[in-house]
Amino acid sequence: MQNNKLTLVLATAMTLIAGHAFADGEKIAVFTKNSTNPFFQAFRLGADSAAKQMNAAAVTHYVPTKPDSIPEQLSAIDDVVVKKPNAIVLIPVDYKAITPGVKKINEAGIPVINATDHSEGGSFVNFVGADDYSTALAAGKALVKALNGKGNVVIIEGVRGVLGNTNRVNGFKKAIEEAPEMKILTSQPGNYQRLQALQVMENLIQTYPKIDGVMTANDAMASGAIEALEGSNRKALVIGINGSKEAVESIKAGKMLASGDAAPFLQGCFSTMSAIRTLRKLPIPKEIIFPPMVVEKANLANYDTPPEKQVCPTWASVVK
Repeated sequence: MQNNKLTLVLATAMTLIAGHAFADGEKIAVFTKNSTNPFFQAFRLGADSAAKQMNAAAVTHYVPTKPDSIPEQLSAIDDVVVKKPNAIVLIPVDYKAITPGVKKINEAGIPVINATDHSEGGSFVNFVGADDYSTALAAGKALVKALNGKGNVVIIEGVRGVLGNTNRVNGFKKAIEEAPEMKILTSQPGNYQRLQALQVMENLIQTYPKIDGVMTANDAMASGAIEALEGSNRKALVIGINGSKEAVESIKAGKMLASGDAAPFLQGCFSTMSAIRTLRKLPIPKEIIFPPMVVEKANLANYDTPPEKQVCPTWASVVK
């Protein structure tokens, strides 16, 4: 195994969901946080595509029936450890609370890939994810530029206390700090859920007569904020994070300004590839970090293919 930290340069190119068994090879269990967020839907599609491309793995997806449920994810880990898959790809619901589950996986001798959010404890083969801070900073700068560095903004966070959310919020705040004539009115949690973000935005609209920009920690919440603005006949520029299919459509329609691309499909691809390569004793880097990119009107052509129609790039074409 290579121990270097790898930054990728991208070419512009608990409900149990049974994945497709592509061959009688390695069995991979993939854990994601919920079935409602398009980010995790794209991640699961990437995992399936990677398994198909490598022509060896059967993938089974484990998703909490209650979004982001720590007890459900821990319970599912207990179940999976008994079933003994060859490897596990894990997006932890909570990077601290999931540590006991990771230690059980370690004790069972099952290789585990940490995807999207760093877990605080336990041993992982590698980490695959985006730099949340840099991605949020890049998206925040797009908003600052569109507003000519002036105006009032609000932040709708994800789940407070979760590392990925903290990094995204800090990235947003840094972008505004660099614009002296801009002000953050408030930062409130929407828990990564569209409906909760809609309700938060409705309250913010009533509280603040002038909101020029809305910064949301994912695209689902951006959609909720947009719906609230439309319902109140108010206008503001809205940004999100994840670069999801719904964000692309919203940007195309002129409803959303931009989305920081967290590359969920590619995260699914390369975390699953990492798991399979580990089992085949092939080298993998200790970290695969996707660079910050922003989906906006100027580059929409690069995002026209929805996740369900995408195919993972080969390992060699991206990991150098």
